[in-house]
Amino acid sequence: MKKQFLLIGSLISLSFVLMSWGSVGHFKINHDCSLSFDPQMSIFHVWTTPLADHASDADYRKNTDPNESPRHFIDIDDYPEFISSGRIASTLDSLVFIHGSNYVYNHGILPYATRTTYDSLRNCFQRGDWDKAMLFASDLGHYVGDGHMPLHITANYNGYSTGNDGIHSRYESTMISANIAQILYTGDTVQFITDVNKYIFNYIYYNYTYVDSVLLADTYAQSVSSNTSSSQYKLALWNRTRLFTVMLFKNASHSLAELIYTAWVNAGSPAYGQASVFNNFVTVSPILKQVSPNPFSSGTQIQYTVPENAIISLKISDVNGKIISTLKNGFVPKGDYTLEWTPQNIKSGVYYLILNSGKTQQTRKIVYNK
Repeated sequence: MKKQFLLIGSLISLSFVLMSWGSVGHFKINHDCSLSFDPQMSIFHVWTTPLADHASDADYRKNTDPNESPRHFIDIDDYPEFISSGRIASTLDSLVFIHGSNYVYNHGILPYATRTTYDSLRNCFQRGDWDKAMLFASDLGHYVGDGHMPLHITANYNGYSTGNDGIHSRYESTMISANIAQILYTGDTVQFITDVNKYIFNYIYYNYTYVDSVLLADTYAQSVSSNTSSSQYKLALWNRTRLFTVMLFKNASHSLAELIYTAWVNAGSPAYGQASVFNNFVTVSPILKQVSPNPFSSGTQIQYTVPENAIISLKISDVNGKIISTLKNGFVPKGDYTLEWTPQNIKSGVYYLILNSGKTQQTRKIVYNK
């Protein structure tokens, strides 16, 4: 059990072992959730970068908060009722009543921590505390990401009982860091969640079905090369896991978007608050209007309005936040503007158009199909 192992090893070394998807993976999951923000969620586009920047805060807290580690996993297959029925109690109090507090916390409380964090996010929306809301949304994204990492949902989290010792970090960190550019997502329609508890447990139960797939892929990759540090092993592991791993990432980003949306709606869909300590944005000015065509294959037109004289920047970044083109950077008089952008020497995929005036920022997703 992970908590018992934590008592043996050092907090610092274990934080790396149990850092689901690694910092790169969590950054991407949180960042890509904004790709599902439809027009009614446009106020949340200012969160795109902060959500990603704070995606691993929960992991870093493990080194100072002894209560944090159990929130990142659940050894669900150590519960007899899960083996017999495929289900466990949907509330933490019920599970503790059945098995006792020590047993439950030693086996992790991931789904319950996810629900508690969702509730905290909703409460922040209700009281208009947008700065804390963003931080809770970032933590929510981390726990959702953990819930989409199969090895965080099993007692055999590091393959010790099946001869796959060390698979945890090989799969979630080494492999993901090497292949993150191949995990592409363009967003999907966001739906209101009528039963948040059921929603969280449903994806936990579903993602558990991929535990054996990861372990079998590792066994196969080791048959290709017994040296798990070799390029042959790494390529074999990726080829055997790529399809469902990409799906897990997409589902994690989409689930985060739906949970944020549901928390916001359940809080009464409040208007975005005043200046945030994270971005210092106060109003939506200037205005980023249309990008047409979008998706596009050669060039596209970008329209924006500057209601008053301003110093602005208009840039394009890739999905990892790297700026690939600066279209405008400097003083712009009041007026309406249209410019053409023709990509040069970039791959097909999703990019972001970012308009920043120092007071406000807007982001638009654009899709380039070469």
